[in-house]
Amino acid sequence: MATKNIIADLNKAEKLTGTNYDIWHKKMTFLLNEQELYEHLTTIMTTPPEGNTAQSCRDLEVFETWSKKDRCVRFTLLSCMHDDLIGAYEHCATAKEMWDQLMFDFGGTSVTRL
Repeated sequence: MATKNIIADLNKAEKLTGTNYDIWHKKMTFLLNEQELYEHLTTIMTTPPEGNTAQSCRDLEVFETWSKKDRCVRFTLLSCMHDDLIGAYEHCATAKEMWDQLMFDFGGTSVTRL
């Protein structure tokens, strides 16, 4: 429940527009750290191989839990963006892919930003 309140509060504030990336990046980092979800911005998990062993079942359960949390992180990032940007990033398969693409598009010094 606390996560929904924090996200609602963030949505009342300024969303990512592209020109405010630096502060938005910091706020998202703080939020996801506090929610113990920051690892989804730095790591990915691949689908485990199929199998019928107890270890295969545990691996699949861990992956499914990770996937659910990753989806929540992606939705959080998207909900904290300006509507005009959502379509450009909703296709990202993982939160890390989205985070990395946002950093590439807005985080570095580029010719278009100069």
